[in-house]
Amino acid sequence: MIKYTNTQVVFEEIPDEITLAINISNCQNRCVGCHSPELRANIGTELTEDELEKLIAANDGVTCVCFMGEGNDKVALWNLITYIKENHPNIKIGLYSGREDVPEDFYWDNLNYIKIGPYISELGPLNKETTNQRLYMGGKFYSGATVVNGVLRKSWTDITSNFWKR
Repeated sequence: MIKYTNTQVVFEEIPDEITLAINISNCQNRCVGCHSPELRANIGTELTEDELEKLIAANDGVTCVCFMGEGNDKVALWNLITYIKENHPNIKIGLYSGREDVPEDFYWDNLNYIKIGPYISELGPLNKETTNQRLYMGGKFYSGATVVNGVLRKSWTDITSNFWKR
């Protein structure tokens, strides 16, 4: 089961998108200096397909839905991502993960954006050139993509520098 605590329409999380950011609770990462440590708790409202549909309908005009975290139920998360892709083909999908890498069995096909890397305060967030975090935009998707030497395979483009130009 995936739970969320709140949502917000944002313009800075995914460049050039009007994004419905959904804060997912029960975060498994324990980043020191996390800006949302309350998301470590298993709190909030269950995020079902019906609930997701209500959120999208209430935020007409969004061009992207971004899950801010993964929670602890990979199957439920990927079912929700697949639901968006199948029922809202014009809405892009993003995932913010605090993982250092993403596993080989990660389901890439339905994502347009993925952010990886834990928050490390001395390195700063995405808008600092010193950041360890990276935001990737997907091109042609394929299953079984991996992180090789800290970089996603060539079908993904590192767009982190877009945050530095603002």
